[in-house]
Amino acid sequence: MYKCILFDLDQTLWDYEMNSREALSELFIDFELGKKGIEVEKFLQTFYVINNELWDLYDRGLLHRDVIRNERFHRILLALGVNEHEMSLKLSHEYISISPKKKNLIEGCKETLDYLHPKYPMVIITNGFDEIQSTKLSSSGIDHYFKSVVTSARAGHKKPAKEIFEFALKENNFSPDEAIMIGDNLLTDIAGAVNANIDTVFFNPGKIQHQTEVSYEIKTLTELMNFL
Repeated sequence: MYKCILFDLDQTLWDYEMNSREALSELFIDFELGKKGIEVEKFLQTFYVINNELWDLYDRGLLHRDVIRNERFHRILLALGVNEHEMSLKLSHEYISISPKKKNLIEGCKETLDYLHPKYPMVIITNGFDEIQSTKLSSSGIDHYFKSVVTSARAGHKKPAKEIFEFALKENNFSPDEAIMIGDNLLTDIAGAVNANIDTVFFNPGKIQHQTEVSYEIKTLTELMNFL
């Protein structure tokens, strides 16, 4: 019998892809990137490729988070044939300011949280930056659902290390067998929870093929209401 629910945030509850797209589209106009020969869809596509590569390296412990902040847009612009480092730093600053204030949530998010909130204490476990994750939760209006937010910076470890999950459980006075982790990333969320002996729900709306053993697998968040 579960007594506590652990949630990933980005692309599990908060629609990272949609919110990034909105922010990047605004920046494309504000920085007049079209005048530099860049097409907006190419800009968005290049961001996703390079951003995903950098976050994957970060999740695997092969990259410091400051590299993402300071180098991400420089690498994106270089890939698009523009070598302007100062502009890339301004883009990074604006993106980090604008993106977390976007309000788009994954379909079914609020309906599911409304259902779960009276039944379970819920905790966010995220590798994202502290102040940014806090802004995302408040801007999208879901901060009140969660008993606590455990970031990698606060815990001193990042997913998939078992220590961040143990930190979250200890802080909220639960044991591994009383908790279940819900997330969209097989490496950080699912493997991390397994490392900590916690049951898992793989949120897989894209129906990704995988061989990972999970406790449950869902395509929509509202499916959680079928078994929790």
